[in-house]
Amino acid sequence: MGRQKQGSTSGLTARATAAAALLAVTLTGCSGQAGGPLGAGPDGKGGGTTPAAPSSPGAAGAGRGGDGKLPGMPTVAEARAQLARLTVAPRGSMTGYSRDKFPHWTEQGDSCNTREAVLERDGTGVRRDAECRAVSGTWISAYDGKTLTKASGVDIDHTVPLANAWRSGANRWTQERRKAFANDLTHPQLLSVSAVSNRSKGDQGPDAWQPPSRTAWCSYARAWTSVKSTYGLTATAAEKTALGRMLDTCAS
Repeated sequence: MGRQKQGSTSGLTARATAAAALLAVTLTGCSGQAGGPLGAGPDGKGGGTTPAAPSSPGAAGAGRGGDGKLPGMPTVAEARAQLARLTVAPRGSMTGYSRDKFPHWTEQGDSCNTREAVLERDGTGVRRDAECRAVSGTWISAYDGKTLTKASGVDIDHTVPLANAWRSGANRWTQERRKAFANDLTHPQLLSVSAVSNRSKGDQGPDAWQPPSRTAWCSYARAWTSVKSTYGLTATAAEKTALGRMLDTCAS
C-alpha cells in the first residue's frame, strides 16, 4: 500500500477525529475524574476471544469503538468473572527470557508499525510524515494523566509486561503467539503512557505496582484481567488479590 502523506488522506482524518473523542472521555467507571485512554465506565465489551491482530492501523481504530475505551475492554462484572477463573500459580522462572522472543513492533500497513498505530489511535491531532512517524499530536498518559505533546515522550506500554507473561505461561508459547501478544491491537494490551510511568512500572504486576493516578485503577484492573484471561496466563495469589481490590474502586 502507498505511504500516507502528512494529514493528506480522508482515512487519517477520520481516525484522527475518532482519536479526538478519546480525550473527552472520563474514567467514570472508576471515580468520575478525567483520565487517559484506559477508558471510562464499566460498560465496555470484549475479552475472552481468540487473539487476532488487525491488518492495518485503520482496523485498530475501528476496534476501539467511538467511546474512547481500549479495544476489548470487559465490563466490571465480566472482569470479576474472568478474575475468578484465572489459574493461580507461583511466579515462574525467567530462565530463557528475552524481549527478542516477543517480536515487536510489526508492520501494520501503510508503512506503519504497531507503535505508530497506537500513537494515532490514542492521540488527537496526530500528524505523520511519509514514513508514518508521528511528528506532532497530543496524548494523555493513561497511568498518570500527564499531557504529552511529543511522540518521543510517549511509551507504548504492554498492559501485561512481556516478562510477566513469560513467567506466567508465555515461555511455553510458539514464537508466533508471542509476536501476536506483543502487537495485539484488538485487546486492551497496548496503550500510550508517559515514559516515566512506564519505567516505574517495569515488569511488575498489580500487587507491586499500580498506576499513580488512582482514577485509572478500575480500568487498569479490567484490562490486565482481560489480557490474562484471553491468553490463558496464570496469576499469583497476591496479583489476584490486588486485582480484586482495584476492581473494588469501580463505580457500582
